[in-house]
Amino acid sequence: MSDKHAKPLDVDARHHSEHLIGDAHPQSLLRLRSRIHQAILKELEGRSTRPDAEWVADRVRDLIGPLATSEGVVPTPRVRNQLISDVIHEIFGYGPLQSLLDDPLVSEVMVNGPDCVIVEREGRFAETNKAFDNDQHIMRILQQILSGVGRRVDESSPMVDARLPDGSRINAVVPPVAVTGPSLTIRKFGKVALTKNDLLDKGTVTPQILSFLDACVRARLNIIISGGTGSGKTTTLNILSSFIDPRERVITIEDTAELQVDLRNRVGMEARPANVEGRGEVTIRDMVRNALRMRPDRIVVGEVRGGETLDMLQAMLTGHRGSLSTVHSNSPRDTLHRMETMVMMAGLDLPSRSIQRQIASAIDLIVHQNRFSDGSRKITYITEIMGLDDEQIVLQDIFTFEQIVDKSDEVHGKYVPTGIVPRCVDKMRYCNVDPPDLSVFRPEKT
Repeated sequence: MSDKHAKPLDVDARHHSEHLIGDAHPQSLLRLRSRIHQAILKELEGRSTRPDAEWVADRVRDLIGPLATSEGVVPTPRVRNQLISDVIHEIFGYGPLQSLLDDPLVSEVMVNGPDCVIVEREGRFAETNKAFDNDQHIMRILQQILSGVGRRVDESSPMVDARLPDGSRINAVVPPVAVTGPSLTIRKFGKVALTKNDLLDKGTVTPQILSFLDACVRARLNIIISGGTGSGKTTTLNILSSFIDPRERVITIEDTAELQVDLRNRVGMEARPANVEGRGEVTIRDMVRNALRMRPDRIVVGEVRGGETLDMLQAMLTGHRGSLSTVHSNSPRDTLHRMETMVMMAGLDLPSRSIQRQIASAIDLIVHQNRFSDGSRKITYITEIMGLDDEQIVLQDIFTFEQIVDKSDEVHGKYVPTGIVPRCVDKMRYCNVDPPDLSVFRPEKT
């Protein structure tokens, strides 16, 4: 059954699931699906070989009749086909989540309970008509997902963050920490990396601004991409990384591997949590330190969120120009405040003024991105760091996005240059990179 007409999230999310629509109450159909699945699992006990999907489909067809009669259900042909698909997904896939994970328009899947499965589709949240039988069903599918990536979750370890074989990221929390029952969130990993043309088509940025950012990357400016959760920071980081000269050696460091950097002279590293015995943890900070011994031209950190911020700043200040990273924040100014706080998390008793001086010396540009109410993602600020005055780090906006308020559901606006020619234009010339035409920095005459 398609989710094309899923209810929007603002409709009461506590309605009974209508995952299977036939000549019976939906709960009867859910019980029928569960009974068929359990019957097939019992038949599989003791088998030395694993059956294929065709065998399972045939057995479902054989079992639907007698089991449906005992449930008082008269399934329609469409429901019969859905039952076959569901049971195959239960045995070979991820149960009710499989069709959502296969849907290219779905970017995120959130399970808040057996009858509350929500997706983000094309930037908007919507409740689906998918359902689990109960909390135990959610836990079984969750264990099925995690077993394939060598991770576990239970009462002794009730939170888990892992990467699926296709690169998608899953986070789950279960009782006793999750008082409302097991919950999981899957952020899907695009099978095809987005290109700069995708950013242009979605209105995330203009050709002129993208050309400017291209020149900034080639001129080896240190750039921080900031924004809130789900604002598209990693996508923008991917695009900016594509502007790196393929002759340069690049080390990418991530908590969960998401970057799709198509560079031959690249080494990708991913953090590793501690094992059951509490050993073997490899943190982002460990990897940043090790990267300095790998003869990198640039270091790309997927996201800084703790003490590794200090190590990244040190790398930028010791010859690794052109490094890139992302930071969760609400504005360019907030980005600096967060970075200062995260440096303090390194455990060194550094004075605030010293930290500010390092940030002002290391970072050249902040690219800030927002996610709007209509689901669109746009770069809203490109801000240059000018240095340090008597009180704080001096910032200068180069481009801003001015939203036009109207009654439509879509966000409209325009990108406005502030009229300031950034100092980084001189750095571009010094690095033999052609700067953009200076007219892009001039505001339109009204």
